[in-house]
Amino acid sequence: MTAAPGTPEPAAGHPVTGLDEVVHQRARLGILTIAHEAHRVEFGYLRTHLELTAGNLSKHLSVLESAGLIEVEKGYEGRRGRTWITLTAAGTTALANEIARLKQLIARVETTDGQ
Repeated sequence: MTAAPGTPEPAAGHPVTGLDEVVHQRARLGILTIAHEAHRVEFGYLRTHLELTAGNLSKHLSVLESAGLIEVEKGYEGRRGRTWITLTAAGTTALANEIARLKQLIARVETTDGQ
């Protein structure tokens, strides 16, 4: 099976081998996806929409920041402290690669349905 143009080829013959453990985790994939959609997203928005505790979200953000996939900016809005998250170029690439792998997996399942 060949990949669509612009889609990375699976490393070892199956798309699942190319999934990124940092990106693929449910909460982190959600963070990256929302940050991609919003371009800049506030911590509280992520916490609410991903249904995470503040501590859990902070840990996931630390993993993504350490991997260079997001930037975390702390500041104030009025008198309230705020934390904003933006996707880096590496984060955009990692998200696109993950989505491409997932599309490859879906295509494999769809082509074998009913056989």
